Amino acid sequence: MPRARLFSCWGSRLLPLLLAYICYLLLGATIFQALEKQAETQSRDQLQFEKLRFLENYTCLDQRALEQFVQVIMEAWVKGVNPKGNSTNPSNWDFSSSLFFAGTVVTTIGYGNLAPSTEAGQVFCVFYALVGIPLNVVFLNHLGRGLRAHLATLEGWEDQSKRSQILQILALTLFLILGSVLILIFPPIVFSHVEGWSFSEGFYFAFITLSTIGFGDYVVGTDPNKHYISVYRSLAVIWILLGLAWLALVLPLGPLLLHRCSQLWLPRLRQGCEAEKAPGKTYSPSGIQVTPQDFLIRRRGLGN
Repeated sequence: MPRARLFSCWGSRLLPLLLAYICYLLLGATIFQALEKQAETQSRDQLQFEKLRFLENYTCLDQRALEQFVQVIMEAWVKGVNPKGNSTNPSNWDFSSSLFFAGTVVTTIGYGNLAPSTEAGQVFCVFYALVGIPLNVVFLNHLGRGLRAHLATLEGWEDQSKRSQILQILALTLFLILGSVLILIFPPIVFSHVEGWSFSEGFYFAFITLSTIGFGDYVVGTDPNKHYISVYRSLAVIWILLGLAWLALVLPLGPLLLHRCSQLWLPRLRQGCEAEKAPGKTYSPSGIQVTPQDFLIRRRGLGN
């Protein structure tokens, strides 16, 4: 009987959550379709028009030869070779780029613009991810837990003065704001400057990366017309790891900060509300409610 009751309670909670989840997916699909479908149609029509114009200008080619050339370009792109520029483009598998790829594997970002093409590389990638993904999760959890233990274990919180509590809350809030600026605001500015993106594009890339969505439409260090420093992508990996650790720290600290703010200010608000609801009562200096009758009785007792 208790098991059936527990299952019924679990089902009553799961069903609304499932319905909300499905509705959220349907809403997203509808909005994305409305925003992106027309642009996709325009791009597809433009591609077909350019193909026809190319064949008209180069009559020595036919449709089949052109499609074969496009297929070669597509295969090169899948293997990480940018078709723009020339053969002197920087390698996607030098040490810095390989380190960047390894970071996207263990963090499950997976941009999709680069993947191993050899059979040995694909097999190694599977086993590397099987070990690296749990290792990355454990590392980030321990790092976030250590930072929280260093920053948020305010010993004797209830025993401290109100001023000390307020100062600790302000310091924690300032820390969260500065960290967010260094992780979420400053890097997009740098990426926008180096890659030639707008700030909104840089911020979009930063969020898509740190959320481990990793569409691959924006990836640092892939423009063949730019000359990057050799450690540029390695620095991007370090930023990714720090950003993920920061999120692991911020997500639990946010509710903790709100909870301690409520502990600090809600009792005062509650006390004020109770005073308004009971106009026939007064308060002693210690904050204890005293009726006028009790006050007169105590005063007479002291006089006697």
